[in-house]
Amino acid sequence: MTKDDDESAHRYRLVVFDFDGTLADTYDWFASVINDVADRYHFRRAEEHEAELLRGMDARGVMRHLGISSWKLPFIARHMHRLAARDVATIRLFPGIDDLLIELEAAGFVLAVVSSNTEANIRYVLGPALATRFQHFACGASVFGKAKRLRAVMKAAGVAPSETLAIGDEIRDGDAARQAGCAHAAVSWGYNRAEALAARRPVAVFQTPKEIGVFLGAT
Repeated sequence: MTKDDDESAHRYRLVVFDFDGTLADTYDWFASVINDVADRYHFRRAEEHEAELLRGMDARGVMRHLGISSWKLPFIARHMHRLAARDVATIRLFPGIDDLLIELEAAGFVLAVVSSNTEANIRYVLGPALATRFQHFACGASVFGKAKRLRAVMKAAGVAPSETLAIGDEIRDGDAARQAGCAHAAVSWGYNRAEALAARRPVAVFQTPKEIGVFLGAT
């Protein structure tokens, strides 16, 4: 884990998690369906040897590389939601996430999810016990629409951006947090590579879920 000394001493009140690649291990599922989606919506297939290259790109870079037109994004997103709902029983949380969420709630943090996935899919994977630990869900965000959802969650929670930490696995999560005015931390176990995330200067890059609890002073 890397972090700024000033930020490590900061007491956040609201912790906002991305879902896919942050709480839930969906990379293999995504890789298993993306080329069928490419054929359906007529963009270039992602070849296996390109995986690491793509994991170093931001969302716009991936779109350019695969030839995805922005006007297709809403249609692709709805189709991906249907596929995720079809396969939701195969999706699992990353090891240690359940303990982390329990610790953060017990320590008094307000927990939220901001995700491009649907609330129904997310609640299914979390399960009833963990889902109730989240006070706010802002789901179904467009690829570049997370900043608006972050601002809405902070307003609903009554928490200032300066007291909010958004945690995600993609470069676009950090971009959204900056647009919304809140701090951003990254996890190394999701979609984008750790070095690509670190280049955007998040307050921390976590190597394990346990490190999140330590950073926030919950353990």
